[in-house]
Amino acid sequence: MKSHLPTVLVFILAAGVLGAGEPLRLQYAHPAERWTEALPVGNGRLGVMVFGGVPSEHLQLNEATLWSGAPRDWNNPGAREVLPQVRAAIFARDYQKADELCKKMQGPYNQSYQPLGDLKLTFPAEENAESTAYERILDLDRAVATVRYRIGGATFSREVFSSFPDQLVVVRLTCDQPGLLSFRVTLDSLLRHTTEGVGSDTLVLRGQCPAHVDPSYLRSDNPIRYDDGPKPEGMTFALHVRALAEGGTVAIDGQTLAVANANAVTLLLSAGTSFNGPDKSPGREGRDPTAEAVRPLVAAQARPYADLLARHVADHQRLFRRVDLDLGSSRAADLLPTDERLARFVQGEADPGLATLLYQYGRYLLIASSRPGGLPANLQGIWNDSMRPPWSSNWTLNINAEMNYWPAEVANLAECHEPFFDFIDTLAAHGRKTAEINYGAHGWVAHHNADIWGQTGPVGNYGAGDPVWANWAMSSPWLCQHLWEYYAFSGDTRFLRERAWPVMKGAAEFCLDWLIDDGHGHLVTAPSGSPELGFIAPNGEPASISMATTMDMSIIWDLFTNCLDAARILAVEPGFAAKIAAARAKLYPLKIGARGQLQEWFQDFMETDVHHRHTSHLFGVYPGRQITPATPEFFAAARRALEIRGDDGTGWSLGWKINFWARFRDGDHAYLLVKNLLRPVAGNTRTDYGPGGGVYPNLFDAHPPFQIDGNFAFTSGVSEMLIQSHLGELDLLPALPAAWPTGHVSGLRARGGFEIKELAWKDGRLTTVTIRSTLGGPCRVRSGPNSASLQTRLGETIALDARLQRVP
Repeated sequence: MKSHLPTVLVFILAAGVLGAGEPLRLQYAHPAERWTEALPVGNGRLGVMVFGGVPSEHLQLNEATLWSGAPRDWNNPGAREVLPQVRAAIFARDYQKADELCKKMQGPYNQSYQPLGDLKLTFPAEENAESTAYERILDLDRAVATVRYRIGGATFSREVFSSFPDQLVVVRLTCDQPGLLSFRVTLDSLLRHTTEGVGSDTLVLRGQCPAHVDPSYLRSDNPIRYDDGPKPEGMTFALHVRALAEGGTVAIDGQTLAVANANAVTLLLSAGTSFNGPDKSPGREGRDPTAEAVRPLVAAQARPYADLLARHVADHQRLFRRVDLDLGSSRAADLLPTDERLARFVQGEADPGLATLLYQYGRYLLIASSRPGGLPANLQGIWNDSMRPPWSSNWTLNINAEMNYWPAEVANLAECHEPFFDFIDTLAAHGRKTAEINYGAHGWVAHHNADIWGQTGPVGNYGAGDPVWANWAMSSPWLCQHLWEYYAFSGDTRFLRERAWPVMKGAAEFCLDWLIDDGHGHLVTAPSGSPELGFIAPNGEPASISMATTMDMSIIWDLFTNCLDAARILAVEPGFAAKIAAARAKLYPLKIGARGQLQEWFQDFMETDVHHRHTSHLFGVYPGRQITPATPEFFAAARRALEIRGDDGTGWSLGWKINFWARFRDGDHAYLLVKNLLRPVAGNTRTDYGPGGGVYPNLFDAHPPFQIDGNFAFTSGVSEMLIQSHLGELDLLPALPAAWPTGHVSGLRARGGFEIKELAWKDGRLTTVTIRSTLGGPCRVRSGPNSASLQTRLGETIALDARLQRVP
């Protein structure tokens, strides 16, 4: 493929075609060569990566429920006997022995998210043709990926979207001259499969997943294992593609679908799996994947393309258009290809619109990867091209899965939070058995990792995992924070009573049993680790496990505080609330170390990596609410701890730090992390735990490799820079950087049932704000030195000026 038009001219022309003044799109002047350059579309279940080639198009496909493995027993009855030995070693200050004993408490590794397949389109007539005016665009507002180019005097276009209302992927191919669309369609998959033609217009790929896949970080002679016995275990799946041509012909040629001389073609892609819930064998008790795939095809084939597109766009925009953000823009920058914008920005060229784009991209990705009735977004959302994806593309519960949903409430996508709640329900049910079997405890527990089967026991392959991550047992209280936050933003007491409270209470029951007295009147967790970071023990050797890490204590404080508030609001279980209050008062207290920093461990140990990517001990700053300006000594110590950690890290780590610096009300420092996260990483997809995170050319977050959590952390971080509400008031522009002196935002939500209808600022200062109260009641507002206490009525909208005085 050759192109002779200058890049900037191509996109100036594109702006004229696609609508001037519409910056919310990713745009490129060349096809994708790597997966991290391809453009993602999704409907919460079906994900597509669009490469946009000219002589050949590649659509890499995913289905969110397609996983290896099956339900199994991951609990470890022996852990209950080992637990007292671990605690004895900790209290004897023999931390290395505690590490080794913890390995005896582990279970199997998680299973892995699997790629569905690949759809290839080949255009023989375009193999050696010269193309010009090439553009590849992802329109965030419409959730449509477009490829357009010219050959000779003809303009060829493709549109790709994944429809939530119609539950299929739609590919539309057109040409502005009749009869010039001729191409061949094939299906392939990395998984075991067969392909056949059905009728004259449909290809069907049927396959099976492995019964077991080892995680990518485990060296193994046989990492991918299929079940070849009778009634084999392993999820089965079906992928259908049907061609609907306008003019020309469609025919099946072996395992190829051939289209010739058409004016326009619509390809409908549908997929189904045998997944039948986390407690049923997908190989023996599964659904019929063919029936699951055929159903949407039958329903959609009678709808014209325009109808399918309109239904998709209306559904997407109902969510996406709730928030409008303007951080300032440059018309010239908006017209540049996205990869060129990144390159110029990292060289120091101002481009506030790039931050706006990445912010809205995070909201786009959450809509595309998490919809009601489906699974929550995993480590890669729903996009994965490997049978052994990084970290199994599972749900990592010591930060990453929670981070995926930080923007859900504040960025006005509460519906997208629902799959996470469903998943938490599964973990709560399974976690009761784990708590009882592994620890002899009440309530429910979950650990570092979870998969589609809802594993709640600690991973580690029965002793091969490092306890610094494998044995972490604080997932249940952290997950419960999301249930509380949904209530805090919505005021939905029915949800709090019927959905949240039973799960929160169960997590609190576990914590009450898990806590033990340290002999000095304090309640501590033991064993306890600060996720993925070790310390130097008094004997000079590295260790992982001790007692009462700051993260543990902060997460439990958060859960107990939310439970006390919930019990008061619901007027339930005063006896249980009193028990929680008494335990909260005895929690091991926060400590300040010799460097002026908030201690990470119960003693002032030195970390094994001063600049480690995890900043777990600052949970009480964000997403918690324990460490605030109302606790000035600890607030300053937490800030010092963050300074020591530094301003670099993996992509998601940079995203978390944006949120921290926003909570510290330091907008310029938060913006430094914004700039660091917008560093182009290009082709680096190897696993790198050190500094140098950023974004790939398609703006996917780069750990590296790709992890989607950093995209979501960026969106939540920018939201925190513009509005905070965790302290019982609406704090407007608490961390506005000098780089964004003028702008506005609308649609953000705040705790207490408030929505920002319009928030505008100029020269770094608030000019006006309009607030809608969905619940009625008191509303405290603050911006800089100004504050106001207001009384609102249900559904009332109030306007305030720069001094927070009511505007008539």
